[in-house]
Amino acid sequence: MMQRLRRYFVAGLLIWLPLLATYWILNFSIRLIDRSLLLLPQEYRPENLIGFEIPGLGVILTLTLVILTGLVVANFFGRRLINAWESLLSRIPLVRTVYGAVKQVTASLFADASQSFREVVLVEYPRRGLWMLAFVTGETPKEFKRVAGRELINIYVPTTPNPTSGFYIMVPPDDVIRLNVPVEVGLKMILSAGVVNPLDDPVEAEKLSDELKLKDGERERDEKTA
Repeated sequence: MMQRLRRYFVAGLLIWLPLLATYWILNFSIRLIDRSLLLLPQEYRPENLIGFEIPGLGVILTLTLVILTGLVVANFFGRRLINAWESLLSRIPLVRTVYGAVKQVTASLFADASQSFREVVLVEYPRRGLWMLAFVTGETPKEFKRVAGRELINIYVPTTPNPTSGFYIMVPPDDVIRLNVPVEVGLKMILSAGVVNPLDDPVEAEKLSDELKLKDGERERDEKTA
């Protein structure tokens, strides 16, 4: 009886905890971004214009500003303006260090992992006999290959449950085992420490199979075009 109650309790927690955590994070984020309205002059703030506050208005205005900024910098003249601005910042000793670091971190956070990572592989790490999931990130610079005297590829070995931290390693292609699975599968398994295995779910496995067939077809078309 106690084991059954415990199982029901855990099942309930798995439903309520993500919901409550999501609500708390969204509520905190909206309240925090709404404070951007404090940058407006007192007489132009919504509560003074219409007599009451509108929750989330700061989020809408912030998103609008970000989208408009992206629209401006996406064209040729906008890029030239940003390049000139960054060139100016790069001449200020302390500012260029902080700005450069924040820009690199932001670019990494908002990069599409499925595009940044090319394929999923197994690599023996941190020693022989222990296997870890890793992602191929690109080709190793020719100078590094020349010094090493052999072919190398770049791989990223992420840590669990935070794949944004990990190790960048250059390894010979023969030292990795290539897995014919989408990058998303590898990321899900790493985030869940192996608890979630999409390949064991028949529905997910069929969907992943269709995705692989689609990617294989696109790869073949690209090879024929090349």
